[in-house]
Amino acid sequence: MNKAIHGNDLQEPRAIRDGLFLGRLSDLKDVSLAGTRCAACAETSLGSVALCPNCGSDRVDTLRLGDDGTLWTYTVARHRPPGDYRGQEPFKPFGIGLVELAEGLRVMCTLDCELDQLRVGLPLRFTPFIRHDKDGGRVVAFTYRSVEESAP
Repeated sequence: MNKAIHGNDLQEPRAIRDGLFLGRLSDLKDVSLAGTRCAACAETSLGSVALCPNCGSDRVDTLRLGDDGTLWTYTVARHRPPGDYRGQEPFKPFGIGLVELAEGLRVMCTLDCELDQLRVGLPLRFTPFIRHDKDGGRVVAFTYRSVEESAP
């Protein structure tokens, strides 16, 4: 089946938030979460920032965060969120979790796995994907998927 190509599909995708990713957004295999490590207080935070959000130091380094994490805690959204919801239609309940990374920080995001799989300690893998914004532009977002479901 041929899919029509829209003008916005030809444009380079943009990140859902500036400073959140490292790598070429046009090649999802090259995309990873960006982090910042402070040389003054050793805090690691999500995203590439100029100042440490913990101590305010400008002695920070950007680092590529690992793809693997562990589910630290979670909840299930069983009702359609209010407002400009852009998830699956028709609405299907989904997991939201706090994923602990090897670098010591925890990232909150949606979880792409079956609800009956969810458990504290579940091994997860970072999975970037492209969705379309309300104007049809391509946006790179991310989820974490169970390691078993991520295997090729």
